[in-house]
Amino acid sequence: MIILSAVTNIKPYMTFATIINYYKQNTLRTILLVALTFRFLAAVFSTGYGFHDDHFLTIEISQSWVNGTNYNEWIPDKLHPIVPPQGPSLTYPAIIYLTLEGCENIGITDPESKMMFGRFLHALFSLLIVFWGYKIIEKLYDKKAAEYAAWLLAVMWFIPMLSVRNLVEMVCIPFLFWGIWLLISNDKNNLFKYFLAGFITAIAFSIRFQTSTFIAGLGIAVLIKNKFLHTVFFGAGIVFSILLFQALGDFIVWGYPFAELQAYVKVNIANVGYYPDGPWYNFTLLVAGLMIPPLSLMIMFGFLKDWKKALIIVLPVMCFFVFHSSFPNKQERFILPAIPFIISVGTASWYMFYKESKFWQNNRMLHKSLVWFFIVVNTILLFAMTVSSSKRSRVDAMRYLSKDRNIKNLVIENSSRESEIVMPVYYLKDQLPHQYFLLQGNTVEQFYKEASKSGMPQYVLFIDGDDLNTRIDNFKKYFPNIKYETTIEPSLLDKIMHQMNPVNLNFATVIYKIN
Repeated sequence: MIILSAVTNIKPYMTFATIINYYKQNTLRTILLVALTFRFLAAVFSTGYGFHDDHFLTIEISQSWVNGTNYNEWIPDKLHPIVPPQGPSLTYPAIIYLTLEGCENIGITDPESKMMFGRFLHALFSLLIVFWGYKIIEKLYDKKAAEYAAWLLAVMWFIPMLSVRNLVEMVCIPFLFWGIWLLISNDKNNLFKYFLAGFITAIAFSIRFQTSTFIAGLGIAVLIKNKFLHTVFFGAGIVFSILLFQALGDFIVWGYPFAELQAYVKVNIANVGYYPDGPWYNFTLLVAGLMIPPLSLMIMFGFLKDWKKALIIVLPVMCFFVFHSSFPNKQERFILPAIPFIISVGTASWYMFYKESKFWQNNRMLHKSLVWFFIVVNTILLFAMTVSSSKRSRVDAMRYLSKDRNIKNLVIENSSRESEIVMPVYYLKDQLPHQYFLLQGNTVEQFYKEASKSGMPQYVLFIDGDDLNTRIDNFKKYFPNIKYETTIEPSLLDKIMHQMNPVNLNFATVIYKIN
């Protein structure tokens, strides 16, 4: 309601002068309206999913619960009464389940329509980042600094597109902002507000376990800036929230508390060598690149420069940053929760520094040129990313096959590589076919023998164009009556992501029907 009321009451047919005057009188409302516009554009046009986790650990399992099945046996059921916990928290998938079930109940059954509805909900929810970001910076600095920070939170080129994804790294952020706002706006040191701040902040933990380091840093900052009793109430809110959203749910499902958290820790420790790694400064370079240098370097400088003034933000972010920079698993999305806080404090601090710096006051044209360079590059990237789909060849392949209502098995032929590419069968509507994977080192003969026992596939999907004709000929030796259906190309964004980092296996999908 706060956000909706903030972006309404916009009068049509405004002149330019009227718009400028309106903006001056309604700065935050205007920024929120622009932020909402780009997020809604992303909700409509940026289809697909960004990473494995924002689809297969959210949508696939949640929709299977709606269908009355149990994707990958994530929870115990009648057929599998004893299954081990998988690791990731069930809090967010449960929210997605309720959303998808609600869509079904009101007649929205098409997979893409449900996804679009979910993207709109995420778009609205993500506006809280802009709203609380403005309020926090206004409280710590001034209105002008808050204005600049809010604009970057609204239109930084990658934020609208990521904001509409089912990505726990983005969904947890508004709760962290909200908790910090409750702490810094608590001028009367109301103890209940400290409890409430802890409760809300810990919801982020129940969505994304790694935010524990951020919350721990926040608790230390509260202890440094306030009295011990305030920290106790803040900690009590955290404990109560975790007991409610984590321990209670796990006790109901698994019979003992913190089952998923224990499994998550064990899985990450056991698979340290499996995950992508890099040098300790990997995330520092990533953040500097994402925020577009050289302005990104100014923002990062400002963030570190004001560590005392903004300790309640800087300390949690640094704890979070140091942990992820030290841990071997360095997937790019892991650092996303820290970026909006770096943008907020860094932008405000640099603005204050710029006003007081003799060098920059004597070189205003240089500073203006750097800012305009950022604006131009960011604007180009913003429009490109906001309307770009991700993993399109996989999603569209399943959409194409959804017209066939008798798919029991699929074979994903990726024998030019060793990597499994799981297809998003959510888009096959209520079908959940078994997926065979024919990878490098496997032979078609071996697969044919396995399929003869377990069930023959109805379609083969050739992934990647390397040696495609040879792979098709090899497949025809055992499946001679295959018929070409279509080729689905990856989106421009997918192609760019693959070129930038070959780990992103975004290839064309060639579909053959097996008669």
